[in-house]
Amino acid sequence: MMTSSSSPHLSASVAGALPLASPVPAAAVIACLPAGHAAEAFRELRRRCRVAPAWSVCVEQDEEIDGAIADAAMDEVRRASAQSSSASAEAADREAMAVEPLLIATRSSAADAARLVSAAQTKYATHCAAAARIGAIPVAWGTDAYPPLLGTIADPPPLLWVRGDVQAMHAVCIAIVGSRSASEYGLAVAESLASPLAGTGLVIVSGLARGVDSAAHRGAITSGRTIAVFGSGLDICYPREHTDLAEAIVCNHGCLVSELPIGTPPRPHHFPRRNRIISGLSRAVIVIEASERSGSLQTARFALEQGREVMAVPGSILSDRNRGSHALLKDGACLVEQATDVIEELKLSVTLDTAPTPPSDAPDLVLDSMSNGEVYDFDALIRMTGLSSAALLERLTTHELTGSIARTAGAGFLRVAKAVVR
Repeated sequence: MMTSSSSPHLSASVAGALPLASPVPAAAVIACLPAGHAAEAFRELRRRCRVAPAWSVCVEQDEEIDGAIADAAMDEVRRASAQSSSASAEAADREAMAVEPLLIATRSSAADAARLVSAAQTKYATHCAAAARIGAIPVAWGTDAYPPLLGTIADPPPLLWVRGDVQAMHAVCIAIVGSRSASEYGLAVAESLASPLAGTGLVIVSGLARGVDSAAHRGAITSGRTIAVFGSGLDICYPREHTDLAEAIVCNHGCLVSELPIGTPPRPHHFPRRNRIISGLSRAVIVIEASERSGSLQTARFALEQGREVMAVPGSILSDRNRGSHALLKDGACLVEQATDVIEELKLSVTLDTAPTPPSDAPDLVLDSMSNGEVYDFDALIRMTGLSSAALLERLTTHELTGSIARTAGAGFLRVAKAVVR
């Protein structure tokens, strides 16, 4: 696994000599530098900052980690960050000025460094004003508001723009990603996993894309919180038809997150960078219906590099849209069929209500549509029953638990004659 680093405050030894009228975090100024200068200065800043190792120890162990141990490690990271903040209050007032020696250390002249920092501070102020107009705030690396787990990745964003409840990023997060052109089965699985997981207090992370992403967000807001990571500025919802969903996420105590400033349009090269944030925020990434070229496989690769758990939902072997997911399973990804699989694999101290709903005495649309011994795929059952994908999946799961329906190897469903329940 890759070596992790944490996100402490800037140490006093790095701070410059002149205080600013308004404290600005060093990482916030760095984020507003030209790209080449920003990358070098941020690497130098992180090199000079002290490391809080508690979470790093957890993510780099090969053996399974008890959820209580991981939670305790996260608490230790937060305590270390808070102590660093208190001890370095005076230094924090000079953080922005500290960027100049960082630039000089990376081969800029003193005059160029001063000019670059001044321009970056002006740009940062402009971005903050634009963000305030839509209710978003900046969250800089090295501050208490920055998500501790994201700070452990090899290339964390120096600055995040957040709209909604910032504390959602500090909870235990699970990412659910997958195909933009998902089948009804894939959409139903995403919702049926996200809803119970969010109901335990876990936060579901995804990318607000069409298909699996939006289904995961919708499932999560029915019972808890979710985070949507943008590949654009927070003022530009992409795709546009998910504007109402984005608002619902904020209203339900979740948040919208982007490393791109307000006004930045979605561009193809933004989304791979966005994907590393999705995995970086999360303890695990669940992949649903990924083809061999799916962007969700890229998120899974980031997760592996970051020491996160990778999980996948099996699908039909007859569909190309599942080849990527099945490749992950062959490579050792945890197989997920229901929310309890996720909880057990991560050893989390949460409780799921897994009791099946007893079948009523009324005619059952699912069983009445199926002949004994015949295999049906999910989409066919949608057409035959007229049920929504989420309602059908719930009923199929109930009948699987009672033994009246069995799931076949090719992601089909078989009615079992000996266990007909009316």
